[in-house]
Amino acid sequence: MSEALTIPQTDAGAIGPGKLVLVVGPSGAGKDTLLGLAQAACAEDRNVVFSRRVVTREASSAEDNEQISIEGFREAQARGAFAVHWEAHGHAYALPRSIEDDIGAGRTVVANVSRTVIAALRHAYANVLVVSITAPAEVLAERLAMRRRGSDGNIADRLARTVADAEPDVTIVNVSSAEYHARQLLRIIGGDKWDR
Repeated sequence: MSEALTIPQTDAGAIGPGKLVLVVGPSGAGKDTLLGLAQAACAEDRNVVFSRRVVTREASSAEDNEQISIEGFREAQARGAFAVHWEAHGHAYALPRSIEDDIGAGRTVVANVSRTVIAALRHAYANVLVVSITAPAEVLAERLAMRRRGSDGNIADRLARTVADAEPDVTIVNVSSAEYHARQLLRIIGGDKWDR
C-alpha cells in the first residue's frame, strides 16, 4: 500500500491559519474507530481539536456525536450555529461554528464529514486536508451487518453511494489493525508522510 500526502492550494480570504482535517469515507470503513484512537492519543495536545458533529440520530457508544432533535437542528441552523451542515441517510448533520475559532487560533481541527461538503469546505477554509478511510466492499458490508444499527437503513444503498468531486488528499485502506491505521491518521494530522 502506498499513500501520498498532498496539501491543497489555499484560497485568499478563506479562514485560517489553522488546518481543517476532513475525515471521509463510506459507512463501515471504521472512521469512528480510528478517530477515537487518534483523539485519545492527542488528549494532551491543545493544538489538535476533534470536532463533535451535531446529528439528528440517537447517540451511540461508537460515535462521539451531539444528539439533537430535528426541530432543535433547524433552530440552530437558522441562527447560524453551524459552520457546515448536510443531510444523509435520513438524518441531518453539522459541525459547530466554534471550529472557526480554533482554526483562527492556528489549531488543527479534525472532523468526520460527508464527502458532499468537501468542495464547500475547501473554499471556506485556507488549509484543508481530506483523508479518505475506506475498505473493500465485502469488508464494508460485513462491518455494517455486524453493527446492526437500525438508523443505518438499507446496507446495499449505503454501499452503492458515490460522491462526485470528492477526491481525497490521502487514503487509508483500513484492513489491518485499528492501531496501525490510527497511527497513520495521527501522522497525517501532524503533517507527516509514511512509507508503509
